[in-house]
Amino acid sequence: DHQHGQAVVSTQSTGSFKLFKFFLCALRQYFEYFVAFSRVDADDDRRINLEEFTSAKELMEKWVGPIADAEAEFAAIDLNEGGVVLFDEFCKWAITKALDLDDDDDAEMGENTQEKMEKLGTD
Repeated sequence: DHQHGQAVVSTQSTGSFKLFKFFLCALRQYFEYFVAFSRVDADDDRRINLEEFTSAKELMEKWVGPIADAEAEFAAIDLNEGGVVLFDEFCKWAITKALDLDDDDDAEMGENTQEKMEKLGTD
């Protein structure tokens, strides 16, 4: 029983809150990947071709670090070998590279969202 307006927080609602918080962090991370993908996708066709990828190499290196061979990296990202990088392929690559935009609000948050998601996943 709770008296005098005091709320009782169950472990189920605490678990639901952590799950919801994890969902929000994941959503934010995928939004960051979408922003990055859109910046590379110069013709806005929702696919990145080799020319767009190589043209954006310098920009992407700010987000993921050095890319030694852009053509080889593109081929590795293009998992279905369709000749273009789709958003889901880009996301898989971005996750492995810990992609972090240089102009987002991560610095204000104190740590990047991927680190926060990892912490939430282990709590």
